[in-house]
Amino acid sequence: MKFLVTGAAGFIGFHTAQALLARGDEVVGFDNLSPYYDVDLKEARLANLEGCNGFSFVKGDLADQPAVDKLFAEGNFRRVIHLAAQAGVRHSLTHPHEYAQSNLIGFLNVLEACRHHAVEHLVFASSSSVYGANTRTPFSVHDNVDHPVSLYAASKKANELMAHSYAHLFGMPTTGLRFFTVYGPWGRPDMAPFIFTRRILAGEPIDIFNNGKNARDFTYIDDVVEGILRVSDKSAAPNPGWSGESPDPGSSSAPYRLYNIGNHHPVKLLDFIACVEKALDSKATMKFLPAQPGEVPVTYADVADLESDFGFAPKTSLETGIEAFVDWYRRYYNV
Repeated sequence: MKFLVTGAAGFIGFHTAQALLARGDEVVGFDNLSPYYDVDLKEARLANLEGCNGFSFVKGDLADQPAVDKLFAEGNFRRVIHLAAQAGVRHSLTHPHEYAQSNLIGFLNVLEACRHHAVEHLVFASSSSVYGANTRTPFSVHDNVDHPVSLYAASKKANELMAHSYAHLFGMPTTGLRFFTVYGPWGRPDMAPFIFTRRILAGEPIDIFNNGKNARDFTYIDDVVEGILRVSDKSAAPNPGWSGESPDPGSSSAPYRLYNIGNHHPVKLLDFIACVEKALDSKATMKFLPAQPGEVPVTYADVADLESDFGFAPKTSLETGIEAFVDWYRRYYNV
């Protein structure tokens, strides 16, 4: 089967493409190699993919409509896994227009291309950030999420609404996946596991925001990829019990679904740091700071729908995942 994976040079996109290739699918990767973080790392991921049979890469920007139209016209994709986006809550505070271009205009171009080229299923990345000001945990896809606390979160909520409109208007199966703090080998340098590991090994202090009171539902990359593939292989279908009198945000009378992909186990930030210290056999120097604008104190995924519909839920322990990440980090950076 032929897949398009957008954001293929990114963390989740790279691992997703690898998994598809390993099972024998053909993958076209699309990425603009944004300098938001280390481009050398993105190119190293691509180098691993380009050695695999069935992989090809197209460099381009999703906000470039002619480029996206050309990609789809030549690609003949059966399924699309859309993982490209401008990521980062803090970055959205200072570079808002980048989020409009990539996450809104870029996503619209993908939706239009999928519509006109009869793609059988579009799976797209949303985020746990959409839960915003919600405080009832665990976070459920059946809860209303109308109070984002960052532009990044608002752009991901907008993606969900845009996808639903295309599912409703054109019968186009679309599924959104809300990822919860994904980590693991080849991870993003702007994420806590990477930052803490680098600074601890360098003997530098690490910043602890919200005075260490935050907790995150850390989810290992292999679990996330397993969820993506399972969801992709089962096209979204209408919920026969859906009612406009009491509308369920997680499904629809259209072929549209939402799922959380998280470990269903929030970990306090200080406990997470202790796990990294153990894997590194080194102690951290901590600098406690106030909460950052746009960040939520706790994330906690309800994965009941993922379990009931696909018989799967993430299970990798934090200890196992951090050890794998640290092993990769030491090898990659020769530390």
